[in-house]
Amino acid sequence: MGKLILILLTLVLSTSCQAQDDRGRQQPARQVGGPCEGCEALHEYGDKQLSPTDTLPGFHPQAQDKLKVTGTVYLPDGKTPAQDVILYIYHTDETGIYPTKGDEKGWARRHGYLRGWIQTGTDGRYTFYTIKPGTYPSRSEPAHIHITVKEPDKNEYYLDDFLFEDDSLLTQQVRASRKDRGGNGIITLGREGELLVAERDIILGQNIPDYTP
Repeated sequence: MGKLILILLTLVLSTSCQAQDDRGRQQPARQVGGPCEGCEALHEYGDKQLSPTDTLPGFHPQAQDKLKVTGTVYLPDGKTPAQDVILYIYHTDETGIYPTKGDEKGWARRHGYLRGWIQTGTDGRYTFYTIKPGTYPSRSEPAHIHITVKEPDKNEYYLDDFLFEDDSLLTQQVRASRKDRGGNGIITLGREGELLVAERDIILGQNIPDYTP
């Protein structure tokens, strides 16, 4: 009888300790957005101090078609600015390739060095300076800028690429195939002196599979 009581007491204590451990363990971020090859590159900023503005390596005084893109990231209500959201962007150079220097690691081996990271502040604003990308040499699709987003309480997921309204490859078929993930990503270029400029607002969760605010 004494032995049985000892066994039962051990089981109760073990279960209680396990419950406490489970409560104390940080829960994993909820998975949203579906499959996303390469989205983990968003975490490759190393010791870089993120801010609402980033300048990509290709942006310099002699560069052609210097580009400034800005906008506001909103919560799913489309009105409230979203703070502490990380944006990761990358794109081709003017010739339509993802340029590398030969010493890249991780996803930089495929994404190249024309990439950047932004973290929004309290106003949800973001800005990045870069160059206008070229179309792939195969001309198989319009020129574009890839973008991945990471909210504080969710996994990273991709949004619709930035496309350019005046791109001759932006056909009606391409427009119809867009999912508007995060909102419309087709941007219209204007000018501010020597800069091409465009604006795109982002709504978190919009048209993102399995997304619950």
